[in-house]
Amino acid sequence: MPSSTLALTELQWYAVQTLSNQEAKVKRYLDKFIQIEEMGEFIEEVLMPTETVTEVRNGKKYTKERKLYPGYVFIQMRLYDDNGKVLQKPWYFVRGVQGIIGFIGGDNPSPLKPDEIKRIQDTVSAAEGVERPKVEYEVGEEVKITDGPFLNLNGRIDGIDPERGKLKVSVSIFGRFTPVELEYWQVERAEES
Repeated sequence: MPSSTLALTELQWYAVQTLSNQEAKVKRYLDKFIQIEEMGEFIEEVLMPTETVTEVRNGKKYTKERKLYPGYVFIQMRLYDDNGKVLQKPWYFVRGVQGIIGFIGGDNPSPLKPDEIKRIQDTVSAAEGVERPKVEYEVGEEVKITDGPFLNLNGRIDGIDPERGKLKVSVSIFGRFTPVELEYWQVERAEES
């Protein structure tokens, strides 16, 4: 029987493995059918952590959601009864969802530790409303500017401000280096020549 500070009959978070690229479909199904199948007393929340990433292709900015934990969804649910036995109704409901491989822990899943789920929730909170670049940059790296008045010029990254999504880039204009501030999506890695 899994050990935890909470009683097993309490709502706890469990990790569920899904087929590749089925996470959103699984979450939508669970969210929809929790009420229809009267699972509200067993399942509180379904979490599929994502972040917004941006990239520039052919001079256009594209934004998409990227999964933070590909192949997994997290479910806050009551899975065990007072005797530590798996409750059949929620067990088979979750296991029967198309796209789910199974609970992490097999036939006796252990709930996530409170600090594990808190770290996941904190990551989700930090990612809300923030666009992250698909490509991470480093100070000193050569980049090509793909947007704005310095279009097609190359420069060197002198500073990175991830909170604001900005880069300080030194660009050579008329033989002199000029610092400019650009957004992540306005640059791409310079081609190695």
